[in-house]
Amino acid sequence: MEPIINIGIISIHWYSIILFIAILLGSNLAIKEAKRHGFDENFMVNVLFLAVILGIVGARIYYVIFNFDYYKDNLIEVFKVWNGGLAIHGGIIAGLITIAVICYKKKVNLIQILDYLVVGLIIAQAIGRWGNFFNGEAHGSITTLAYLQNLHLPQFIIDGMNIGGNYYIPTFLYESVWCLIGFVIMLILRRRRFMKIGYLTSFYLVWYGIERFVVEGMRTDSLMFLSLRVAQLVSLVMVIIGIILFIYSIKKKINYAGGRLDE
Repeated sequence: MEPIINIGIISIHWYSIILFIAILLGSNLAIKEAKRHGFDENFMVNVLFLAVILGIVGARIYYVIFNFDYYKDNLIEVFKVWNGGLAIHGGIIAGLITIAVICYKKKVNLIQILDYLVVGLIIAQAIGRWGNFFNGEAHGSITTLAYLQNLHLPQFIIDGMNIGGNYYIPTFLYESVWCLIGFVIMLILRRRRFMKIGYLTSFYLVWYGIERFVVEGMRTDSLMFLSLRVAQLVSLVMVIIGIILFIYSIKKKINYAGGRLDE
């Protein structure tokens, strides 16, 4: 995709701008969520700094691995992330490993930190999907203009779904809206007195896992392993882990209490 700003060797693309906004907003919300519970702000800033950087690297590596047949003959393309090609599951896995290592070293409860982070993560995903829109990727199969018009979409989205002379199902939009709804639900849930550590993380895993499994089945650019859609397999694992975590959280019944834990 052509850059929106091109000054010499400096090129800025919509994909990069939208990802930057998504990361900035998501990180800010995660930090505020932690501060609301009296948690150390500097710790969260350090965690997010490392998790975001390594998460982006992980998202790219994940995508490249499952498209290795292309990238092995086009190595320079590996570094052109502005053209798209960041797999969210790869970013989540790399970010989670980073956070887990930091929490282990600092003796901080990992699940509690994840509860703070998932609120920002899901809104970042809702925003980030619009980067796919501007790159003309993460869409579904070919459809008709009438189908898109029946969805009562803004004209600019309909026009954006006209790629190479064909109209495509806007699966990027389905995921963005689903994540936005999940974000609103999480904003409501987080202030309820019945909330325990692990509830928000388990909700995120199940909510996003179900959505991604369904929407992935509609996409035409899925990462494949043999004949299986990788994202669907990972999504199933997310849902299972989310359910297990929820059951565990119910049994533990650990409340939030100013950056520490009260049994």
